[in-house]
Amino acid sequence: MKKFLQEFKDFAMRGNVVDMAVGVIIGGAFGKIVSSLVNDILMPPIGWLLGGTDFTKLSVKFPVREGMDPVTWNYGNFIQVTIDFLIVALCIFLVVKGINKLSNIRKKEEEAAPAPAPEPSKEEMLLTEIRDILKEK
Repeated sequence: MKKFLQEFKDFAMRGNVVDMAVGVIIGGAFGKIVSSLVNDILMPPIGWLLGGTDFTKLSVKFPVREGMDPVTWNYGNFIQVTIDFLIVALCIFLVVKGINKLSNIRKKEEEAAPAPAPEPSKEEMLLTEIRDILKEK
């Protein structure tokens, strides 16, 4: 049992798992912000432009039999969630594109500054002197 717990601890504390957990938590919080942006900021003016339509209320009611609860097809909510998804996808795309651009700039800077040539060893300096002396003769 101790070995199992140790393996689980090693797995859970691995850098990738912790990074992924942080990403999921931040992503969830970011999703709430985007949902509020869509529901509270973007959709009301769009609904107003379309004649006071509240997208979350758009639905089709199916005919029901006696004693059945009404059944609705809530396509307005689907439209709102789709717009929500598109905004999240756009934001993630822009963030990834920005990170890639910064990464490429750093790579170019590293490539632009070549490493200085290593200093010749004592043997190479001695051979160079001998070569120069032989050329003079």
